[in-house]
Amino acid sequence: MGIDYQERIPNNVDLSDNRRLQRALEAWQPGFQSWWAEMGPDEFQDKEVFLRTAISVEKDGWANFGHVLMPDYRWGIFLAPAEDDRRVNFGDEKGKPAWQEVPGELRGTLRRLIVTQGDTEPASVEQQRHLGHTAPSLYDLRNLFQVNVEEGRHLWAMVYLLHAHFGRDGREEAEGMLERRSGDEDHPRILGAFNEKTPDWLSFFMFTYFTDRDGKYQLASLAESGFDPLSRTCRFMLTEEAHHMFVGESGVGRVVQRTAELMRAHDTEDVRPFGAVDLATLQRYLNFHFSVSIDLFGSELSTNAATYYTMGIKGRYQETRIDDDHRLNDALYSVIRHEGDDLVAREESALNALNERLRDDYVKDCDRGVQRWNKILRDHGIDFELRLPHRAFHRQIGAFADLHVTPEGRIVSEAEWNAGREAWLPTPADEAFVASLMQGVTEPGKFAGWLAPPARGINGQPVDFDYVRL
Repeated sequence: MGIDYQERIPNNVDLSDNRRLQRALEAWQPGFQSWWAEMGPDEFQDKEVFLRTAISVEKDGWANFGHVLMPDYRWGIFLAPAEDDRRVNFGDEKGKPAWQEVPGELRGTLRRLIVTQGDTEPASVEQQRHLGHTAPSLYDLRNLFQVNVEEGRHLWAMVYLLHAHFGRDGREEAEGMLERRSGDEDHPRILGAFNEKTPDWLSFFMFTYFTDRDGKYQLASLAESGFDPLSRTCRFMLTEEAHHMFVGESGVGRVVQRTAELMRAHDTEDVRPFGAVDLATLQRYLNFHFSVSIDLFGSELSTNAATYYTMGIKGRYQETRIDDDHRLNDALYSVIRHEGDDLVAREESALNALNERLRDDYVKDCDRGVQRWNKILRDHGIDFELRLPHRAFHRQIGAFADLHVTPEGRIVSEAEWNAGREAWLPTPADEAFVASLMQGVTEPGKFAGWLAPPARGINGQPVDFDYVRL
């Protein structure tokens, strides 16, 4: 049966007028549906969820709310509105008209970037598949499912680009994204962070704060692309990515608030006996998720990043707001390097340091949220500060991958690292304790005891709304 492309898949890319693209997506859709049934949220497919669905890019169509079964969610394909006479804003192509079709010499590079970004979308759904059973409230359960269906829509967005612009190669890559599995030994996801487990809700909140924030910066860089369909696709995806980061920041903030309340009520730092996460454990989880996420930016110095920029494929964060020549041929940028037992700043080619510049933007953004969590502690009179670890801490990629660096940024021996590891990263005992808190709460308006209720509900609804009809 053919698909009604405006009803079943709301879009602004004229699917109904493109028979070749219709046939390609009709062939791909059953595989997506099978993947969702197999790897989407476990055992909640027959429950009505209060979801936001985009049916157009206009203000009154971007966010429609209502109860819907997740398998019936309308995974639309949207590009941000086109800009008249859009130009390439950086690199050797600066000032030339943006490309509406893929330049032949950039075909392989662009396809690889789109596949790498697209592969992260189903991966996070797979990582979070079982979390519904231990949701701390119906409010949180709904937020989890909203993140999941939007990651599915982001997969559709990348698959649309592959089908529309890359022919047979694109179709094969789109199939590959349904075949890989997060954490699978034989067919893992492309990026390491998306093969890590997300076994509990504290990890989920950290993931949506730190790892989804990496997604924000990668999408923002691709939104600068001279390939206009990619730029427009990423610009619209960013509107939905904001909710994912909200889930993370507010989720961790509610954990911090509950911990602070119990610390004051019982005059103790050890709130575990009262069913909450102590601040030292929170810091260890923060250390882990931050370090895993900054690896996603790649090596500090990268000729690939320089090539993407020079070609006009991938820009910097908010490229057009930067006051320079947007070519960077002779520009320098400060990069932290290791020399002996020291970490020092050195001036490097700005073109080769583009990954590090993007990482710098990301780190500053992450720290703003951490300071908001610390304000919660100060407001409760708690003398403790959560901190981002040094960027060289616990790295698996880049210049620091072979070093042992403390959260404070001190290079140490392997023996000293092993001795301090349990103070810096989650231990099996931490994970077991956090797992013991993961008891599902399904009564509207009720919340697990290890986090505070949210300040307000979703889309004007009360906190005790039936966000998921169980």
